[in-house]
Amino acid sequence: MPPYPSLSLFSRRLGVYLTIVTALTILVLLLGINAGQIHIPLSDVFKTLAGTGTPENELTIFQFRLPRMVMAILVGMGIAVSGALLQGVSQNPLADPGILGINSGAGFAVVLYMFFIQGSMVITGWLSIFIMPFVALIGAFLAAILIYALSWINGRVTPVRLLLAGIGINAAFSAGLIIIQMKMEPLDFMKAIIWLSGTIWGTNWTFVLALLPWIIILIPMAVYKARVLDMLRLGDPIAAGVGVSIEKERRLLLFIAVALAGACVSVGGGITFLGLIAPHIAKRLIGWGHARLLPFSAALGGLLLLSADTLGRVVLTPMEVPVGIVVSILGAPYFIYLLLRKL
Repeated sequence: MPPYPSLSLFSRRLGVYLTIVTALTILVLLLGINAGQIHIPLSDVFKTLAGTGTPENELTIFQFRLPRMVMAILVGMGIAVSGALLQGVSQNPLADPGILGINSGAGFAVVLYMFFIQGSMVITGWLSIFIMPFVALIGAFLAAILIYALSWINGRVTPVRLLLAGIGINAAFSAGLIIIQMKMEPLDFMKAIIWLSGTIWGTNWTFVLALLPWIIILIPMAVYKARVLDMLRLGDPIAAGVGVSIEKERRLLLFIAVALAGACVSVGGGITFLGLIAPHIAKRLIGWGHARLLPFSAALGGLLLLSADTLGRVVLTPMEVPVGIVVSILGAPYFIYLLLRKL
């Protein structure tokens, strides 16, 4: 039997892949700033970033494109880590906050909130922007509690029941969203449809500041619990044997995953499959150790969503394809492949 790869090998591999992903992210960031309905040559991009550009380019880059692209990176990081946590907690490789209905629960709460404060998708005032993640969190936790309760059988949560319960909850919240949308004005209805299909609609720095605390607090918390996730992967009896409080840790990890998904949905809409794709690619490249898997999934998720948002923004200029649709086009075939392979 060949020896297992050493931890130092995995660490070196993580460093190499993180460097590659970081370089690709910077490249896509520059290309995204350059491309669009208003084309800005790369030479002008560098001048503007250096502070010597024209006022028009400064407005386009710093007030419109750059905050949107930073937001795409943050949302991608949050959703990818949320998906990795859900897969680790449930021991279900098909777990994803979009597939399991957590995104739908968060979206339902946000749209309900928007509908009752004037029936408009346009939220005025900086305070409303900071309240939005908490509103999404309520809906996400409602969905998570329902999924967890329906999946619980004989003292444990089974992967198949978790997936089926999530699909059912997703359908229920989606039906509720349709009912609310039918009561909206036509313009607000169209805005809600576009947002729920997944679109980075928070395109100013206030939205970035509203999401940033959730990312910089919750992702390090998840990485800190990497050892617990590794123990849970070995099975409940072994995890309990080494002193892990299984249900307590599982609830805490589920809280982190749901909070990340809810905060990201509040500004990124319903983005499905990213939480499935990014962790699986990360596992294939650097292995299953969660201390390496979680930060690499975050970096990979940021790159994937930034690339998808840039592609959706420029491919049909001046029209935009919502980033959630671009991710779904790529992610749905992979989900079907995993479904057929695992069941």
